[in-house]
Amino acid sequence: MTEQAIIITGAGSGIGRATAQQFLASGWRVGLVGRRAAALEETATGHANALVLPADVTDPGQVDAAFATAASTWGRIDALFNNAGASLPSTLIDEIKVEDWLHLSNVNITGMFICARAAFRQMRRQDPMGGRIINNGSISASVPRPGSVPYTMSKHAVTGLTRTLSLDGRAFNIACGQIDIGNALTDMAVAMTKGVPQANGTIAVEPVMDVQHVANSVLHMANLPLSANVQFMTVMATAMPYIGRG
Repeated sequence: MTEQAIIITGAGSGIGRATAQQFLASGWRVGLVGRRAAALEETATGHANALVLPADVTDPGQVDAAFATAASTWGRIDALFNNAGASLPSTLIDEIKVEDWLHLSNVNITGMFICARAAFRQMRRQDPMGGRIINNGSISASVPRPGSVPYTMSKHAVTGLTRTLSLDGRAFNIACGQIDIGNALTDMAVAMTKGVPQANGTIAVEPVMDVQHVANSVLHMANLPLSANVQFMTVMATAMPYIGRG
């Protein structure tokens, strides 16, 4: 069992919920961040080590307040799973509304930045100094799906954040890694089981995997000593088109 503490964003559903519940089951203290307090309470299921922290990751004031509450409650923050994200339907760039691009970017890029900023600030100043930031990337951080300009651009930005924090964090014992996830079966991935656009212009059903594999992988990354780091991990449904697409 552990006395370590982690904040997980997007904890009200999907990958965030599964990961939060895995960390709680493993003895971690878990701060649950998301816009919907009721959904966060469902994730917490009344667990004594769960701290519900309703906040919009795109709002710096709300994020800073959530991290301050967690730090004052636990005395420190050992890890952040920077997970909250948004997506758009497959659409060609000239048919994408600018306001949709701005919304996705605000969540996937600005929100990631704001949460990493709050975590880095706390980890740099706590005693003992240090901690770990795990960013949720995507296999789209390497190769695109058809019609995915906003999402793919945002995930390439996440990789830039990961690489830079990995460098800047060294002086403060802050490790940063990225998990790139492919076709974990959550509400967002149900479309994969019905058919999604392929690079050759067809629509095809894609294999999916249990989201628990993602939760287990994030826990593995977080449990490493700060002297070791999983810089990039890809966990995916084995037979999905990733290796052959692009």
